[in-house]
Amino acid sequence: MEARTLSKEKFILEGLNCASCANKIEKQVGELAEVKGSKMNFAMKTLEVEISGDIDKVATKIAKLVDEIEPGVKAKIQGQSSKNEKTLVLQGLGCADCAAKIERKLNKLEEISQAQLNFAAQKLKIKVHYSSQLESAVIETKRIIQQVEPGVGVEEEISGSHDHSNSHSHGDNGNLKAEFIRLGIGSIFFIAALLLKLNLWGELALYGIAYVTIGGKVLARSAKNISRGQIFDENFLMSVATIGAFAIKEFPEGVAVMLFYEVGELFQDIAVNRSRRSIKSLMDIRPDYANLKFDGEVKKVDPNQVEVGDIIVVRPGEKVPLDGEVIEGESMVDTSALTGESVPRKVKEGEELLSGFINKEGLLIVKVSSNFGESTVNKILELVENAASEKAPTENFITKFARYYTPVVVFSALALALLPPLFITDASFSDWLYRALVFLVVSCPCALVVSIPLGFFGGIGAASKRGVLVKGGNYLEALNSVKTVVMDKTGTLTEGTFKVTDVISAEGIDQEELLEIAAKAESNSNHPIAKSILEAYDGEIDNSQFSNYQEIAGHGLKVIVDDKEVLAGNHKLMEREEIEYIMPDKAGTVVHVAVSNKYLGYILISDSIKGDAKEAIKGLRELGIEQIVMLTGDNDRVAKSVADNLGLDDYRAELLPQDKVSEVEKLLTNEDDKLIFVGDGINDAPVLARADIGVAMGGLGSDAAIEAADVVLMKDKPSNLVDAINVAKFTRSVVWQNIIFALGIKGIVLLLGALGLANMWFAVFADVGVALLAVLNAMRITRLKV
Repeated sequence: MEARTLSKEKFILEGLNCASCANKIEKQVGELAEVKGSKMNFAMKTLEVEISGDIDKVATKIAKLVDEIEPGVKAKIQGQSSKNEKTLVLQGLGCADCAAKIERKLNKLEEISQAQLNFAAQKLKIKVHYSSQLESAVIETKRIIQQVEPGVGVEEEISGSHDHSNSHSHGDNGNLKAEFIRLGIGSIFFIAALLLKLNLWGELALYGIAYVTIGGKVLARSAKNISRGQIFDENFLMSVATIGAFAIKEFPEGVAVMLFYEVGELFQDIAVNRSRRSIKSLMDIRPDYANLKFDGEVKKVDPNQVEVGDIIVVRPGEKVPLDGEVIEGESMVDTSALTGESVPRKVKEGEELLSGFINKEGLLIVKVSSNFGESTVNKILELVENAASEKAPTENFITKFARYYTPVVVFSALALALLPPLFITDASFSDWLYRALVFLVVSCPCALVVSIPLGFFGGIGAASKRGVLVKGGNYLEALNSVKTVVMDKTGTLTEGTFKVTDVISAEGIDQEELLEIAAKAESNSNHPIAKSILEAYDGEIDNSQFSNYQEIAGHGLKVIVDDKEVLAGNHKLMEREEIEYIMPDKAGTVVHVAVSNKYLGYILISDSIKGDAKEAIKGLRELGIEQIVMLTGDNDRVAKSVADNLGLDDYRAELLPQDKVSEVEKLLTNEDDKLIFVGDGINDAPVLARADIGVAMGGLGSDAAIEAADVVLMKDKPSNLVDAINVAKFTRSVVWQNIIFALGIKGIVLLLGALGLANMWFAVFADVGVALLAVLNAMRITRLKV
C-alpha cells in the first residue's frame, strides 16, 4: 500500500478575534483523521495544516469545524480561492428585490459555499466547495437568474477585464425610446377615455386598452413569477392592486396608478444607472491600451497582451497602462487618479512608475515590472469593486427586513379587506377592498433595497477618489464607531527618513572612526536607520571583511569585522552584553557602538514629524475620538518627544512587534467601540490584523499593505484618516436619511390608507416616488467634499 503524500496548506481565518477560540480551532483541526499537524498564528489569523487526502474535502471539513467553534469566521485556503470562484456580470438588473432573491436562492444550493450579489456594480460572485463543481454551479446560477428575472444578460467576467455597460430597463433590454412610445400610446387612450362621454362598456374598452398597453409587461411578469412560485414581488402587488381597482369600477384610478408606477420605475432605473455610472466614473482609471515597443517599432496593443520585461512607450497625455521602471525620459505625472493628490510628481530614469498615473509632459520609455492582472490600477479597481460585496450590518439588516416586510403587509391587506365587513355594521366591502389595495401598493421595499447598497458603494467610491481604499461597507460603517486610534510612529506620524544629527565618541577615538565602524556593521542591513548611517559615511566598504552577521530583534546587530566583534544597537543590546554606555540628553534614535566589548560611543539619528500629523490629531479630536495612543519600537525619550509635540494621550516605547499586539489587546476593552491601528502595512501586519480596523499608511503598490489592512491611505498622510471617517459619517447619515424617510412615508401612507384617507396616488408615491428620491439622495455621496 502506497503512503499518502502530505500537502501543506495555509488557511486564512477571516473574522477571527478570539484567542481562546483560536486555540480550540488549532486543537480540534489537529484531531481530524486527515490532518497530520496544525499550527495557528493568531496574530496573522492563519492556520497551517498538513493534509493527507482530498484537499477540497478536508478544507470543507475544516471550514465547518471553524464555523462551529466560532460562528461567522470563514476559513479558506490562501491563494486557492480563484479556482473555486467565478464572477458574473448581470446586464440589465434593475430590481434590487429580485437581486436579493437571486442571492438567497443561490446560497441555498449545496455546491455553492457563498454567493454575493453586488447590486450597485451588477456583479455576482459565486464560490463553490470544490473546484470541480464550478462549471455546473455557473450553469445552475444562470438558470436561476433567468427564472427570477427573465431577460437579464449574464456574462462571465474575464480576468483583468471590467465591463461597465449598463441597461436602463427593469428586467428588459429595450431602449428608452421604445418604452416612452409604449407609455405614450397608452396615455393617449387613457386621456381619450377621460374626455369622452361613454357608457360603461365603452369606458371599460378604452380604459382596458390603455391599461393593457401601459401595464401589459407588469401583468406578464407577474403571471410568469406566480407560475414559478414567486408571489410576493412588486409585479404581483401592482397587478392585484390595479385589477382590484377595475373590479370595483375605479377604471381611471387603476390605469393612472399603473401609468404612474411604470413612469416612476423608468425614471428610477435611469437614476440607479446614473448613480452607478457616477460611482464608476470615480474609478475611471483603467488604461485602454499600451504602446508596445518591439523590434524598433511601436504598436498599440491591449494591456493584457504585455508581459513582464517588455518595453512600452508612454506619450504626454496618456495613462500609464502597467507598472514599471522608467529606463529613459523624464516627466511630470498626475497621480490624482490613484492617490487623490493634486500636485504632479516628477519621475526620471530609474524610478518606479505605477499604472493609472497620467503622463503630463515628456516621453517616457518604461520596462514593465508586472502584468496587467497584477498591476496597481487593476488591484485598486478590484479592491474597490469587490468592497461592495462585503456588506455593512445596516445592509444585512435591511435585506432581512425586506424579506419579511412585504409578506406581513400583504397579509395585513388581506385582513383589512375581509375582516371589517364581517365585524363592522354597514361596512362596505368595496371601500375596505380599496383600502387593502392601497396597502398592497405601499408594500414594495425597493426604496430601501436599492438606495442603501448604492449609498455604501458610493461611499467606497468617494473615499477612493480621495486616495483612501476601504475594503468593504462593513469597515466603512465601523469607522463611525471608532473611539480609540492607535498609531505606529516611524513612517506613520514621522517621515521615516532618518538623518545622522550627532556623533559622540568615547575617549581615545575620533568621530570619523566611530562612524566608519558603525557603517561597516550596518552595511548589510536594509533598516532605515542603517541606511541613514551609510549615507552619512562617504567612504567605500569592503564586504569581504565581514562574517557572522547576526540581527538581534529589538536590540540591534552583531558582526565580525576584521576579526573583531562589533555591536551596534540600542541600550538594551549594551545591557545584554554588560557594556557600560553613555545616555544622550537629546531626543532621537540612538545607535550605540562597541568593539570587542569596549564602548566606542553613539550615533544620534533624528526623524522629523510629518507636516500634517498635528492636523490629523486635531481632526480626530474634533470627530470625537476619545483616545489617541502611539506605539513604537524606538526609545522612550524619542517617543515622549513625539507624543508631547503632537499632544497624544499616551504612548508605549521600546516595543517588539509581538508587544504591539499585546498592547492593542489591552486597549480592546469594549466590543461596541472600535479600535483603529495605523501602521506601515508590512512590519505592522500582525497588529493590523488584530485591530478592529487595520489602516495601512503609504500602501500604494504594496501587496503587504493591501493584504493586511482593512483601509489603505495611499497618500501616506495621517490626515487622510480624518477624510475616511468623514466619508463614513456622511455615508451613514445619507443611508439613515433614506431608511427613516422611506419607512416614515410608507408608515404614514399605510395608516392613512387603513383609515380611508389615502388613495392609490399616495400609495404609488410611497412606493416608486420614495425609491426615486432615495436613489437621488444616495447619489449625493459621490459629490461629497471633505
